Amino acid sequence: MQPEDVADLMAYLRGLRAVAGRVPPHELPVIFRIRRAIGFWKLLFLERSPIQQDPARDAVWNRGHYLVEAVGHCAECHSSRNLLGAIKPATRFAGGPDQEGTGFVPNITPTRLGSWTRADLVELLTTGWTPDRRKVASSMADVVINTAQLPASEREAIATYILSLPARPTPQPRRSQAPQVTGYRGRRRRPVLRLP
Repeated sequence: MQPEDVADLMAYLRGLRAVAGRVPPHELPVIFRIRRAIGFWKLLFLERSPIQQDPARDAVWNRGHYLVEAVGHCAECHSSRNLLGAIKPATRFAGGPDQEGTGFVPNITPTRLGSWTRADLVELLTTGWTPDRRKVASSMADVVINTAQLPASEREAIATYILSLPARPTPQPRRSQAPQVTGYRGRRRRPVLRLP
């Protein structure tokens, strides 16, 4: 992120009222509780170079590039990870297991989005509705709450950049990652999803 954006973010956070309660304990695997292991991981996987403007692209695309890659970090959820928790480059934006363990995050490259228009993607970022009238769920529903508050020009920039991503095949989830409907609960007969 740009230093001025980080300063604005800190000013916003410092302006919020304190909340009662305690921070929940960290639930990290043992290897990630060791400081030297984190340093080694960063040496292997952390991209330290700042986002650069592409002079061959217009201002809208460059703004979308910055918002998607630096601020929104969309690839963090929409990608598969290796054994050490780093994004697999071949699956960047191509989907992957939900970080919360509740399913599979979809591919957002042209492979999956197909004939979506910029207006379709802006609508999703504004209301959560897809062109085929499905509603986003899980952590993406929270993302939409936030993107809906952005100026329309920012949502259009995000859509422009996402629609320019290279097509990548969706990695197939391992059998243990695919949610399965196993029964019904309640009067409305909602499916109960159980992960093996």
